[in-house]
Amino acid sequence: MNILITGANGQLGNEMRDLSAGHSQHSYFFTDVQELDICDEQGVRAYVKNHHIDLIVNCAAYTAVDKAEDNSDLCDKLNHLAPAYLADAAEACGASLIHISTDYVFDGTAHIPYTEDVEPCPNSVYGSTKLAGEQEVMRRCSRAMIIRTAWLYSEYGNNFVKTMLRLGRERETLGVVFDQIGTPTYAGDLAKAIYAAIEQGLVPGIYHFSNEGVCSWYDFTVAIHRLAGITTCKVSPLHTDEYPAKAPRPHYSVLDKTKIKQTFGIDIPHWETSLENCLQKLNIEL
Repeated sequence: MNILITGANGQLGNEMRDLSAGHSQHSYFFTDVQELDICDEQGVRAYVKNHHIDLIVNCAAYTAVDKAEDNSDLCDKLNHLAPAYLADAAEACGASLIHISTDYVFDGTAHIPYTEDVEPCPNSVYGSTKLAGEQEVMRRCSRAMIIRTAWLYSEYGNNFVKTMLRLGRERETLGVVFDQIGTPTYAGDLAKAIYAAIEQGLVPGIYHFSNEGVCSWYDFTVAIHRLAGITTCKVSPLHTDEYPAKAPRPHYSVLDKTKIKQTFGIDIPHWETSLENCLQKLNIEL
């Protein structure tokens, strides 16, 4: 297959690139905005047609949750309109589309893990644009898979793990929210799940994916410091309202992964196991 991977310079895109060597029967087209502007409808259609693309994996998104509140137009272009263009281009060429979405399509008021059939109810610009993108993809492409994920991190790019490592080394004290509960997702594990779907054959629909287990951002930080051997920084739990942010965060965004596990027969590691794996790749002595 000819596989187009957009957002190739991001966390997930880089992990997809790393794992592509193990799936060398396919031809890959890794693009970021320099090679393909997914907000250019005609450009997208021409690229997909001219390169005879069989599958698009859309890893590109506007993910600055707070900035999105003031940049709603750009956020909407990347998260809502661009996926629609990719879906149209895929459908026109008989290609499939895997589109990555987010836990932010939910407002986080539940108390049991979200399944795929729970009605979305975003409460931020970011979440609203991501939901709009999902809806366009499902409406326009008959061979589309949407994978919602949460708390994504990797050895690539800027993310929570890298920030907490840096702050842990720079500061003696650090406050982190304890009343937002979810599950970290190592982008390498998400990439493996995407390849599992590709190799077994896409089954259209919406899926949830994160690592296994549950924690707060506070718990996550404590684990990062413990595994990285950072002992000089005292981490304290904060309430969300002590850490003001422009966009509201879901208080509870644990995703139920049963559907993706059963459909593709995948085994998902616990978040702490994957965190340890990522830290090893960052060459941190554990």
